[in-house]
Amino acid sequence: MNYMNRKIIIIGLIIVALFLSGCVIEPKPTADDGEVTQEGINAVIDANNQFAFDLYSEYKSEEGNIFFSPYSISTALAMTYEGAKGQTAKEMQSVFHFPQDDNERRSAFAGIYNEINKKDKGYELSTANALWAQKDFAFLEEYIEPIEQYYRGKITNLDFVTRTEESRKTINDWVEKQTNDKIKDLIPPGSLNSMTRLVLTNAIYFKGDWVYQFDKKNTREDDFKITENNIVKVPMMHLDNDDAKFNYAQTEDFQILEMPYKGEELSMLILLPKDNIKSIESSLTSEKLSEWKNMLKKEEVIIYMPKFTFKTKYFMSDALVDMGMPTAFSGGADFSGMTGSKDLFISFVIHQAFVDVNEEGTEAAAATAAGMQFTAVMPTNIFRADHPFIFIIQEKETGNILFLGRVVDPSK
Repeated sequence: MNYMNRKIIIIGLIIVALFLSGCVIEPKPTADDGEVTQEGINAVIDANNQFAFDLYSEYKSEEGNIFFSPYSISTALAMTYEGAKGQTAKEMQSVFHFPQDDNERRSAFAGIYNEINKKDKGYELSTANALWAQKDFAFLEEYIEPIEQYYRGKITNLDFVTRTEESRKTINDWVEKQTNDKIKDLIPPGSLNSMTRLVLTNAIYFKGDWVYQFDKKNTREDDFKITENNIVKVPMMHLDNDDAKFNYAQTEDFQILEMPYKGEELSMLILLPKDNIKSIESSLTSEKLSEWKNMLKKEEVIIYMPKFTFKTKYFMSDALVDMGMPTAFSGGADFSGMTGSKDLFISFVIHQAFVDVNEEGTEAAAATAAGMQFTAVMPTNIFRADHPFIFIIQEKETGNILFLGRVVDPSK
């Protein structure tokens, strides 16, 4: 098939997730969640968490740190899935595990959107969606309406044909505003062209401080063992609070620690192996995580954890193909739910992320772009995270995983 003879449409699914000091994102309008049920919300959360560990499995064999936002990726690709049909939809559903019932899936995503954007929290967490459409290009109302109703995807018309760079700047400016200038020029020059017809954007923001903060005076340079023979010096935080108790458990193979953020609704889970991190990675699944979390009990713990800041970037197309959705990236893709014809296929998916963990709390940012073309006892527990570990930032009550990462070298 000659793609040059087909119409071309690029959809950028830009997912931005942040923990930032002083960044205020205006309140988001409430999504219409219809008859949302807890079962539906649980199904979407389970789908997101399963995708999180599936994607982690794709990247765990690579060297270095890992960090991404599975919730953001799932939410953005869900908006694309709304326009998928046939084999394309079947494969996307198998990779992202979306509920197949439209009402259940849409209402659940709307319910989660509303929960994230609720007011009067002990932390800052919000999410937003937007669509940027070519001003003279027609999309089906049956595609646009659910995006507006359930995802609150406000539509803005742009002129990609004659004002390509201006359109790119408009979208990038929106991203920068949502991320307090943390992510700049997300869509690089040349990504959009006169054949671009639609860009979808999603942003999620979070700022959380620890319930029990580390005292900066106790932070010292210490060893971090990347391997037995590769040791680097890092600033190691230290917390020994007689008044603090943490959810904690240990087995013969690893320790697990939950550190809550203020508000007690979000937390960071840290999975620290006794030996090699591969011992955890080989069995890391959504079901296993639930099993391990059930082991947690309130205990006094002396904590050593490195401060770390790093950035990641993933060109995800190959990974998603390997995970089971090749058709969406081929000329045989069927996104006729968007335009009424089989003239769209995904050309790229890029995910970029940033995380900073320090004495006060956590700061993080993530962005994804996907292009489519036409086509209490005495403290006896010591938790010393001085070697590679996995960390998860979650909603405590629901278990919804917002971020998943691996620290191999905190000095990078």
